[in-house]
Amino acid sequence: MFESLSEKLQSVFKRLRGKGVLSEQDVNEALREVRLVLLEADVNFRVVKDFIARVRERAVGQEVLQSLSPAQHVIKIVNEELIELLGGTDTGLSFAPKPPTIIMLVGLQGSGKTTTAAKLAGLMRKQGRKPLLVAADVYRPAAIKQLQVLGGQIGVPVFSLGDKQDPVSICRAAVGAAESDGQDVIILDTAGRLHIDERMMDELARLKADLSPQEVLLVVDAMTGQDAVNVAEQFNSAVGADGFIVTKLDSDARGGAALSIKAVTGKPIKFAGVGEKLDALEPFHPERMASRILGMGDMLSLIEKAETALDQQKTEELERKLRENKFDLEDYLEQLQEMRKMGPLDQLLSMIPGFNARNMQGVEIDERQVGRVEAIIRSMTKEERHHPEILNGSRRRRIALGSGTSVQDVNRLMNQFDQMRKMMREMTELERGGRRKPGPMPFFS
Repeated sequence: MFESLSEKLQSVFKRLRGKGVLSEQDVNEALREVRLVLLEADVNFRVVKDFIARVRERAVGQEVLQSLSPAQHVIKIVNEELIELLGGTDTGLSFAPKPPTIIMLVGLQGSGKTTTAAKLAGLMRKQGRKPLLVAADVYRPAAIKQLQVLGGQIGVPVFSLGDKQDPVSICRAAVGAAESDGQDVIILDTAGRLHIDERMMDELARLKADLSPQEVLLVVDAMTGQDAVNVAEQFNSAVGADGFIVTKLDSDARGGAALSIKAVTGKPIKFAGVGEKLDALEPFHPERMASRILGMGDMLSLIEKAETALDQQKTEELERKLRENKFDLEDYLEQLQEMRKMGPLDQLLSMIPGFNARNMQGVEIDERQVGRVEAIIRSMTKEERHHPEILNGSRRRRIALGSGTSVQDVNRLMNQFDQMRKMMREMTELERGGRRKPGPMPFFS
C-alpha cells in the first residue's frame, strides 16, 4: 500500500535529517522534491499545489519546538497536512434514528461494487447489526447471482426480484421486507456502467429521491488514479455522494486517488478495500494512513487486528502454560493459526513503525512455510506434540515422510520452537505481574 510514494517521501526526509540546521533554501528544495513525488504518485495537480503552499507557509519562519530538530519539525508539519489532505478526522456511517438504515452503493462497472457490498454487509454483521443485501443491478449478467453467492458466504440474506423489475420497485420492496424481518441495515447494490452516462445518473437520482438513503457511497478503484478522482467528481456533482469506498488500496503503490478525492470533492473516504477476502474492508483512518505513508507504521490497526483475532480465554490459558513451562507443539500450532487470522504477513509487517519493504529484500515471507509447519505438527502423534523431547531420529524421519517435507525441515522447526519457547518464557517471567498478555508470536522462515 502506497509503497512507491512512501519510499520516495522517506528518502526526501532522510536527506533533511542529515542536516543539523535547516535554511529556508533547504526547506524549499525538500518541498520541491515532495511536490515531484506527489505528482509522480498521480495526485491531482491543484491538490499538490495547495498542499505544498500550506506546508511552506507553516515550515518557513516558524519557531521550532524545543523538543524537535528542524527536520523533525518539517516532517511533523507534512504529517499534519497529509492527515488533513486524507480527510482530517475519521468519518463513520450515519445511521437512521429509526431502522432500517439505507446505504446505497454506486459506481462504475469493474470498481468492485458488488464484492464491496458483501464486505460492508459482513462488517455490519460483525458489529452486531442485521444487514440485508439488495440485488438492484438488473443489467449486468450474473450480477444478482454473484451477490447471492457472496451473501451465502458471509451469512447475510439477499433480496432479489430477478432482472425484469425496475430497480426502484425492487429497492422499495426490499425496504418493506427488511422492516417485516427486523433487518436494520439495507445495502443497495445498484447498477454500474462502463462509463458515466445520463441514463445511469437518472436512475440513481430516482433511487435516491424515492428511498432517501442515509448514505450514498461511491465505490472507486484506487488503481485508476486520477480517473477515480474524475469519476468521483462527476458522480458527486450529479448524484451527491456522502463519502467514498476506495477499493484495491492494498495494491495501490502510488496513492493518487486516496490523496486527491477529499480535497477535490469535499467528501471523505469512509472505507478502504485492502484485499480480496470478504473481511478485507476497513474503516478509513486519515491519521493512521498518513503515518503509514511516512513510514511511521500503524500500530493501532495492528493491535485491533490482534484483538479481533485473539480469544481472551485462550490468551490467559497460554500465559498460564508459559508460566508453568507447559507450552508444547499443540499450543505452537494454535498460535500460528491465530496469527494467520490477522492477515498476510507482509501486510502486518507494513504496520510496524520503521518497516521498509527494501529492508526485507532477500528475506522470504512465505505464507506456504506456515502451511508446511502445520503439516509437520499434524503428522505427529498427540504424545509427540505434548512431549517434543521424545522426537528421536526415527520419529523425525516418519514425521517428514508423513508431512511431505524433509528431516531438515522437521529439525529446523524444532530449533525454532525451542528458541521461541525460551524467549516466551523469559518474557513471561519479566512480565509476571500480568501487565501485558502474550499474543501470537511472529513466524519467519
